[in-house]
Amino acid sequence: MPDATKPPLVQVQGLKMYFPITAGVFRKHVGDVKAVDNVSFDIHEGETLGLVGESGCGKSTTGRAILRLYEPTAGSVKIDGIEIAKADERQLRRMRPTMQMVFQDPQASLNPRMTIAGIISEPLDEHTQLSKKEKLLRVYELMDQVGLNRTFANRYPHEFSGGQRQRIGIARALALNPKFIICDEPIAALDVSIQAQVVNLLEELQDRLGLTYLFISHDLSMVRHIADRVAVMYLGQIVELAPRDAVYAQPLHPYTQALLSAVPEPDPEAEVDRHRILLTGDVPSPANPPKGCNFCTRCPQVKPICHEIEPRFQEVEPGRYVSCHIYQDQNTTAGNTAAPQTELV
Repeated sequence: MPDATKPPLVQVQGLKMYFPITAGVFRKHVGDVKAVDNVSFDIHEGETLGLVGESGCGKSTTGRAILRLYEPTAGSVKIDGIEIAKADERQLRRMRPTMQMVFQDPQASLNPRMTIAGIISEPLDEHTQLSKKEKLLRVYELMDQVGLNRTFANRYPHEFSGGQRQRIGIARALALNPKFIICDEPIAALDVSIQAQVVNLLEELQDRLGLTYLFISHDLSMVRHIADRVAVMYLGQIVELAPRDAVYAQPLHPYTQALLSAVPEPDPEAEVDRHRILLTGDVPSPANPPKGCNFCTRCPQVKPICHEIEPRFQEVEPGRYVSCHIYQDQNTTAGNTAAPQTELV
């Protein structure tokens, strides 16, 4: 379990990732796609933060901006107390062993011309002075950790299944003994039959090595299984952040309520009684978000103020943060957070 008494391992404040829109012969800057817009959260050492939301909401962009795979437009990112967002190339290279990433598509993230031993040892080539024999021993050790047979070391990625390729990606991420790993939808491209195996492997490695995860996914059932806290993202902004059990038992934000109402119930009787919250309209363009609250064009509980003023992202209960006018300033009234709720069966 994470130790809340220590400073957070990962501190993200006001992170923005805008992609410029240009037009005309001279490529004049005419606007921005606000993929990530003022996102803030902390992750404690040993904790798993689940980041959920529909496709295109900015989850993967957030992960890549945190690791400086994209250059953030604005904001602060500190990992293990060191500023990442504004670090120069030399400082960033020294920090790479601390932070790693497991990508969504194992087929696309592995070099088809390299053997498995070459793929896993590539970080060792870049960041260590180990001898060839020491690197091979480290590769074997990593293959053992992720459940791959050592005899596969000289094979190529196309000779493996999707689940095995994802294990290779995890072994590569572990090569430099990182503290923080971003898992960018690591099970989305895998068969349902092996998704649980990969998630169980990630949990086992976390317990054994003390890893900290940002687990990005649209699979709410899997996030409920692996995450300690859950952040819900909509149109580039986090709308709710709370402990896992609290989010699934009593979601506060109208978008979170709608999102969780779509999760099927394994119990047939409960499934019959499940109340779906159907949102009308389409998700607005991140290049032209609505005035006020980003969710105001689809929210079933919208109020006039929602179309005018952007709600603050604030703590409404201990450990629970919401960006919604329904809850604005209610934290000043003791115990009063009982805003309109849609009960989920």
